[in-house]
Amino acid sequence: MSKVALVVDDSKSIRMLVSKVLREAGFDVLEAENGRQAMERLAGREAVQLVITDLNMPIMDGLELIRAIRADAAQRFTPVVFLTTESDDSLKDAAKSAGATGWIVKPFHPEKVLTVVKRVVA
Repeated sequence: MSKVALVVDDSKSIRMLVSKVLREAGFDVLEAENGRQAMERLAGREAVQLVITDLNMPIMDGLELIRAIRADAAQRFTPVVFLTTESDDSLKDAAKSAGATGWIVKPFHPEKVLTVVKRVVA
């Protein structure tokens, strides 16, 4: 069974870059432009092994997304990593309180993403 990751970002170029890194690491990748679309991608499927999401997105932001994931029995324990330009400690605390597993600040190096992925995905 292959590992599945969901990449959520309103920037198509970021989604493409992160998806490429994850595919090279052996993941099948789903993509979404915002949190609502991400929840639609997750609906009715078994848990994915990883969600990497931006914080600031239209329609449903990353904090709202993680709260929705944690409320979904099928996804409750899925690792969720924020990939964002934000580095404010209060935002990190809010993300952690919502259930975030990790935080990567943009711009990023693909190696950093892989290091975090290896840490949070069994």
